[in-house]
Amino acid sequence: MTPDPTADAPTAPRWIAVDWGTTRLRAWAMRGARPVDARASDRGMGRLAPAGFEPALLDLIGDWLPAAGRIRVIACGMAGARGGWAEAEYRAVPCPPIDPRRAIRAPARDPRLDVRILPGLSQAEPPDVMRGEETQIAGFLAENPGFDGALCLPGTHSKWVRLSQGRVERFRSFMTGEVFSLLAGQSVLRLTIDAARPDPAALAEAGAEALADPHAAQSGLFPLRAAALLQGLAPERAAGRLSGLLIGAELAAARDFWQDGPTAIIGAPDLARLYETLLLAAGAQACHKDGTALVLAGLAAASLDLPEDT
Repeated sequence: MTPDPTADAPTAPRWIAVDWGTTRLRAWAMRGARPVDARASDRGMGRLAPAGFEPALLDLIGDWLPAAGRIRVIACGMAGARGGWAEAEYRAVPCPPIDPRRAIRAPARDPRLDVRILPGLSQAEPPDVMRGEETQIAGFLAENPGFDGALCLPGTHSKWVRLSQGRVERFRSFMTGEVFSLLAGQSVLRLTIDAARPDPAALAEAGAEALADPHAAQSGLFPLRAAALLQGLAPERAAGRLSGLLIGAELAAARDFWQDGPTAIIGAPDLARLYETLLLAAGAQACHKDGTALVLAGLAAASLDLPEDT
């Protein structure tokens, strides 16, 4: 069993939780299921070669490490991707969202680091994968063990997940956030939108249109540029309409996930509330949950189930 060099320090971590995304690295110093400190950096997987992961982590949490012995680090997300720190396998659905026994040990030169990376999930048909979201799903199930319904995890690549009896039955990914960024920043719409923040009223209006008629997401794009030229459409309203058209089309395509049961939306509060507003207007049973709290709950659940001698 790994010695506990922090036993006499009431605020020192017993273990470290890490969520490693494409653009951000987040870490928490943990005692049991309770964080005692939190830090973040912009050194996500997208900016690192495999050899850069350990230095990036040490730069962020080096002073949390014990003077002697090792400390367990449990990581989820893109640290386990191909081209990440070490490639962690995908587990095929249907299955429980996490299995800590199948976490892999990442190579570390610093003898104080005992790094375990949780695997992602895969689906054969239609082909799909996820990394990181499965830990939020596990956190949600830890708090809602009897839940039978859908989860929506909006973001750059939104995930829709069907849960039953504590298992992920199936899921589907949508590139909604990435498509918005590409259209707003690199298409002709950049001349109208660029970095403008979406207007919520315009978003809700366009979202309802696209949810009722998914073809609106295609036919409504160029009119945003035309309306700016002919009618003085403000960049904020154009951004709102673009976001609403894309999210509404996503919701229409994911209708089989949310139309017949409860849906919990997990993500950043502002974005989750936008999805919740559109779903409620469409008659869905929807509520939103904080994504950060749930990823911590999922990593804490993994820490309890990970054998000491693996």
